[in-house]
Amino acid sequence: MSNVSTHKSGFPNPLRWIGASVLGLFAEIGRLSVFSARVKLAAFTPRWFWGEIWRQMIRIGFYSFPVVGMSAVFIGAALALNIYTGGSRYGAEQFVPNIVVLGITRELGAVITGLMLAGRVSAGISAEIGAMRVTEQIDALETLSASPYRYLYAPRFLAALITLPILVAASDIIGVMGGWLVSVYSLGFDSTTYLRNTLDFVTTEDIIVGLIKAVVFGGVIALMGCYQGDRSQAGATGVGRAATLSMVGAAVLVLASNYVMSNLFVEIGL
Repeated sequence: MSNVSTHKSGFPNPLRWIGASVLGLFAEIGRLSVFSARVKLAAFTPRWFWGEIWRQMIRIGFYSFPVVGMSAVFIGAALALNIYTGGSRYGAEQFVPNIVVLGITRELGAVITGLMLAGRVSAGISAEIGAMRVTEQIDALETLSASPYRYLYAPRFLAALITLPILVAASDIIGVMGGWLVSVYSLGFDSTTYLRNTLDFVTTEDIIVGLIKAVVFGGVIALMGCYQGDRSQAGATGVGRAATLSMVGAAVLVLASNYVMSNLFVEIGL
């Protein structure tokens, strides 16, 4: 008698495979939601380990600044060049500073910073916590009645919430200056006019939108790193797989949440 999971030809039943995949997806979403709720509860209720939070802020923020700064200046420069190329087809080159500052403050500054930290920070957190999980250090904490959610995960979560907006603000400034450098020294723009148009066009709402996105991205990056690290399995392969999953998951969630927030901000007129 043939197995119910296969056709008579011996091939797997595609409907059963699709159903199992969907159920697995919902189960994973449920586990992530419960984990996120427990981390947030630990993060926003006493007690707080300020020393650990400060150390994580240094690791997440200060050590990430060089790569974020380099990415921002090149993105701003490339954006200015492409806008100039497209605008020149319609005689609209004068709008380069306006579009550069709008694109960077509302979208690219936060998104590029989020993606860079998804690779650097989320994978690093996952590998660190994964190594602690497989070497039973987290089990030892639980044995001593020390909550890993409060001592390990919450400080990383809070540090990411605090440092991501700071990095994005710096990324915005550096990105705009990257566009200014290319526009003035390669495209022939007047420096004073370019800066005046930039300052006159950008609004407080544009900056706030980017900083709100940064807070959300910081939470996503830290949560994915902690979640995948906590679920890491024994062996170097398991830790490496957890780091890869955290990086990919954080990057996808950064892009998805960016679209949702952009759509929401458009709807409310922000």
